[in-house]
Amino acid sequence: MRGLDPRIPLRMVGCQPKRDGRDKPGHDRKKDASPMPLSDTIKTLIRNAWDDGYPCLVASSGRDGPNITPKGSMIVYDDAHLAWWERSKRAVLDNLAQEARVCIMYANFKAQRDGVLESGFLRFFGSVVLHEQGPVREKIFSMLLPREQTHVGAEAGIGVLVRIEKAIDIRGKVIM
Repeated sequence: MRGLDPRIPLRMVGCQPKRDGRDKPGHDRKKDASPMPLSDTIKTLIRNAWDDGYPCLVASSGRDGPNITPKGSMIVYDDAHLAWWERSKRAVLDNLAQEARVCIMYANFKAQRDGVLESGFLRFFGSVVLHEQGPVREKIFSMLLPREQTHVGAEAGIGVLVRIEKAIDIRGKVIM
């Protein structure tokens, strides 16, 4: 196994700081980064994920440990955000009260085999803001598929907005 055998050196990737003049203390790299738009293909695949049989999975962590749950209402809100409609109000909300960071995974190996995606495994890392009322909540609701808008408990749902901080495929290639 690479790195465990002393004859094979462990390759360190990404350990050296970038020398682009923006690595001074106090500099905020995130402010310099403007999001690349997600492709129309990825937007459509995420919108149709549940109906296509490839639901997005949300991973969160809190006091009681990790939780992974499917979200049939996942949408691309804009080029910097994903969103979902939270109806179940169970473990994921408990975890988000402790830790607002999540990982959302879209796994569709068939799309990779069919040449629709370069990698059939996409991961979105970000921070969550809950919207129990107001214009963002209403916008998220208006963007949902009709099946989500008419689902039992939809009217009592919470809009969950995820600011995408990193989006990569399974190989670590940046997708936005």
